[in-house]
Amino acid sequence: MAGKVIWLTGLSASGKSTIAREMQALLKEKGITPLLLDGDQLREAVADYNCGHDPESRVLNAYRISRFANMAARQGLVVIVATMSLYHEIHNWNRKNFPQYFEILIKTDLETLRERDPKGLYKHVESGNAENLPGMDLQPEFPVNPDFILENNQQLKNVRKLAELLVRRCAL
Repeated sequence: MAGKVIWLTGLSASGKSTIAREMQALLKEKGITPLLLDGDQLREAVADYNCGHDPESRVLNAYRISRFANMAARQGLVVIVATMSLYHEIHNWNRKNFPQYFEILIKTDLETLRERDPKGLYKHVESGNAENLPGMDLQPEFPVNPDFILENNQQLKNVRKLAELLVRRCAL
């Protein structure tokens, strides 16, 4: 039995990881144990210090995440991926290769992202102390035809309701 990949994509601080963790908890309550692949956690686990945040490294890292998700889904797992991966070539590869794929674009305006900014990335780019941040000095390639678009400009007060909505939309 083929698994399913639920791919949450959006800019840094859009809420991908928070929503993905809540989806994981909700599915566990339903008796499904999904594998959660968080982009930041995977980057840390792989520990490839030659893989930076420049566009080429971001694409390389996104392909790693895609191949790992594909491997797990082909073993029958439900895989929740929370990663920026804002490149059309990645979205196209995912659609061609995953047994079942549900793509969620989390759209958040720049003002909200700056307010959240848990890692201080937007502040660092604006002050000239960092670079290569999609939505700032890198042009993101948002999915052309995602399965679902979530406008997330509010504070994540009721993450549970968002997770329930997305789980229903993913037919899980």
